[in-house]
Amino acid sequence: MNDTDAVQPLVLRLDPDGGMPNNPRLPVLLWRAVVPPGGDPAAAFEAMFARNGWPPAWRNGVYPFHHYHTEAHEALGFAGGAARLLLGGPNGQVVEVAAGDAALLPAGVGHCRLEASADFLVVGAYPPGQHPDLCRGDATADMQARILRVPAPPLDPVHGDAAAFARLWPQATA
Repeated sequence: MNDTDAVQPLVLRLDPDGGMPNNPRLPVLLWRAVVPPGGDPAAAFEAMFARNGWPPAWRNGVYPFHHYHTEAHEALGFAGGAARLLLGGPNGQVVEVAAGDAALLPAGVGHCRLEASADFLVVGAYPPGQHPDLCRGDATADMQARILRVPAPPLDPVHGDAAAFARLWPQATA
């Protein structure tokens, strides 16, 4: 993998599925190997997120049930172990993540842990002023409206590159 590959995330667009509203404007971004092995990867993710304006909020895992947030975008830094996650709802996209990877889930995107190693550890972060609610099941019209009102942060949580982020999330400020 060269430096350009490390900078470019995988972009996943997800349609509504099984009650998960997902986000009609913004894709999921998944970066591979942004934190090298060794040292304290959780602390490295916390420093990275904070440097890019995403205050770290917790260390834990990913719930083993489908859920989404209507009031916050969520950055996930995979600091330990490995897991298979289902993004977007019951018929969504299965992704495998490992220590060093990171993801940005826009408000409304369903996510669920399918399986994980015993040492699986995640660092979560949100833009200032955004607080995640925990939603399960069908989204009401009010919930869908809240998802669309969540403001986009100025920087991505991984590289802090405003111009590249604007290209990846071009409709975030529309």
